[in-house]
Amino acid sequence: MKTSPAPRKVYQGVTSRHQMFRMFDRHARRPDRFEDDATLIYAGEWFEINEAEHDAMFEVLPSLWVRGSMFAMREFLTGSVTSVFFALRIDGTVRYFHAYCDLSDGQAVERMRLTIIERETRPVRAMTRDERLEHIWSTTADDYRGYAGKRWPATEYGKRTVMFHARLGGATLKLLDGLSNEEIAAKLPVHLRHLPDTVAA
Repeated sequence: MKTSPAPRKVYQGVTSRHQMFRMFDRHARRPDRFEDDATLIYAGEWFEINEAEHDAMFEVLPSLWVRGSMFAMREFLTGSVTSVFFALRIDGTVRYFHAYCDLSDGQAVERMRLTIIERETRPVRAMTRDERLEHIWSTTADDYRGYAGKRWPATEYGKRTVMFHARLGGATLKLLDGLSNEEIAAKLPVHLRHLPDTVAA
């Protein structure tokens, strides 16, 4: 049985309408966009939206399917990956989420649902290093993020980059995955900088 990539939260907080549409394709400028299989890039990404946008997406096109508090979009992003929207009761409040699920994996949607519930019912707010990096990528404007091109070592080609401005002027590109803790903190909004990495048992 095919297993899709693990679910991963890619934005901290609730997206606005503008942010939601921007989040639908966080990788639009990647190299070889139309030449590779993007399933591994998109499948598993999820983030929170608001009720109005959830309801609007339900009305915009006929759904591929509706299952209780979940529905899937008829239009596929790539291969068998499509948008799935969730309305989930968490700690007594209904919250709304968008996720990319690979429907060729029969367990992907349920695994996503359970992951979101588990992640969002943590008693203390926290962010893993990967979540911090994904939030930075999601909130950085296209002009200040990109992908390592042919000027980079062959082993780095295609990896994500973000721009840093030096205090004395000038700017430099750095690999997203290679950012130090200090560089990550500098890129995050103040209210997210000091969240713990994990939640104590």
